[in-house]
Amino acid sequence: MLLTEKDARTICDKLLNYVKADDASVGVTSENYGHLRFAANAYTTSGARENVSVGVTVWIDKKRGAASTNEIDDESLKATVALAEQLARISPVDREYMPTLPQQTYKPVNGYAEATSNISVTSRAKTINDVITACEKAKVVGAGFHQARGTASASATRNGNFFYERSSLVSLSTTARTPDGTSSGYFLRNHFDVAKLDTARVAHEAIRKALDARNPRVLEAGDYPAILEPQAVADLLSFFAFTFDARNAEEGRSPFSAPGGKTKLGQKIFDERIKVYSDPWHPDLPASRAAQGGLPAQKIHLVRNGVLENLVYSRFWAKQKGKEPTPGPVNNILESSQPPVALEDMIKSMDRGLLLGRFWYIRGVDPRVALQTGLTRDGIWYVEKGKIQYPVKNFRFNQSLIELLAPGNVDMIGKPERVGSSEGQGGNASLLPALKVKKFHFSSQSEAV
Repeated sequence: MLLTEKDARTICDKLLNYVKADDASVGVTSENYGHLRFAANAYTTSGARENVSVGVTVWIDKKRGAASTNEIDDESLKATVALAEQLARISPVDREYMPTLPQQTYKPVNGYAEATSNISVTSRAKTINDVITACEKAKVVGAGFHQARGTASASATRNGNFFYERSSLVSLSTTARTPDGTSSGYFLRNHFDVAKLDTARVAHEAIRKALDARNPRVLEAGDYPAILEPQAVADLLSFFAFTFDARNAEEGRSPFSAPGGKTKLGQKIFDERIKVYSDPWHPDLPASRAAQGGLPAQKIHLVRNGVLENLVYSRFWAKQKGKEPTPGPVNNILESSQPPVALEDMIKSMDRGLLLGRFWYIRGVDPRVALQTGLTRDGIWYVEKGKIQYPVKNFRFNQSLIELLAPGNVDMIGKPERVGSSEGQGGNASLLPALKVKKFHFSSQSEAV
């Protein structure tokens, strides 16, 4: 059972009443969560969780202490506050301490669906049974993960701020493999409203990819023109909007850094069609009403017409630099300023290159150029003269995201879809398009399927 705003405020008020420290921030989160995992065309695990967690952070003489609990009786709340204060007394001075926010005004966001938060075991089982039936009919072996959660959270400060919000998320990932294990397909989608999650499409696409990826051929590693499906883009760029940090840029640790402690603000770094922004009230991607540091969220453009338009200043760094703090991004949206191009038309326009469905095991290499490495997985295809010719064995890649999106490298941009990174198992979401690029760097072959 999720906490109501009244119940959440009562807990926050109790915590603040117990605080004797100079300053404090408290929060409470309640959660309904359930999942169903399947493999080898059969259910494997099903689980549910209801939980309430409380967090307390205090400052005494600018020294910080924090503690948490998942018990909300009065004695537990008192003990958690006392532990936070005890830790603060023995901690070093928090050199980045900023007084907690006074009362702010937060614009409501509608990112919660009751049906998602309270999805029934029977409904989930029927959904997965349909996926398994489709796999059996296609003579492939299906596996995947279905999860749904609802959360209600509140935060309050000793200086008078309070906000409460609810959110929900449901996702389904499916991997389909041929019985001999040599060919694989994958698809993942999520939504805040379970009624809008197309689970039949998830199953169909995973199965189709598995069947289309049979008997792959070997291509040499190297630079290839490439089409990245939205899932592949999400695997690389799901958190891209959250990398526009002013401090990192000014300290020389960012692709947006310039010599002498300066930044590339105002420079055209990306293809002129590219827009990157955050919008809490986007109907397909509603997000939190509170941004970093508890500031009220706003729509913020980070890149417009390829130009770096904004960097995000935390309250601390803004004070150091004599600037206003930035209500940073709460979601991640990348789109084109021109009409989008359908994936099918991207394929028809390609003379030769690769179609990429998904990346995996992605790790950062050099944050100064946003260089990432990882593997292709679950099917890639060679395209020639506007047609998919045959599947290809997998590669390892090394690719700078700045170079990927740079002027001269982006050929076509599709319509954004709601999609999350596959390594995140659907627990995050962005609005991202398919991309056709002139060069993508494949460093070696891989034996992954």
